[in-house]
Amino acid sequence: VQLQASGGGLVQAGGSLRLSCAASGAIFSGDVWGWYRQAPGKGRELVASVTSGGRLNYADSVRGRFTISRDNAKNTMYLEMNSLEPEDTAIYYCNAKRLWLPRYDFWGQGTQVTVSS
Repeated sequence: VQLQASGGGLVQAGGSLRLSCAASGAIFSGDVWGWYRQAPGKGRELVASVTSGGRLNYADSVRGRFTISRDNAKNTMYLEMNSLEPEDTAIYYCNAKRLWLPRYDFWGQGTQVTVSS
């Protein structure tokens, strides 16, 4: 399985971006997809996640500004980012993880998001 992330770019503070992550290959129900980010000099952190059943989870720093969603029929996940702040500047990675058989833990390549003040 390969995950392809897209949609990053440069935006001014207060602006919006939409990230997409498309999976090619076999994806099973019962997994969780997520967006992570890594800012320069910092560790990778979870931004938001969504299970195949639609359960959502957000980091406190983005709750109310970001919206995660997934289209199971298209094997695609999205992250709608509004009211962007310079602190949101990071490389964003998508992940698909399944904790029981068949287990998997796939990562997409990063997409750069830069928010200017």
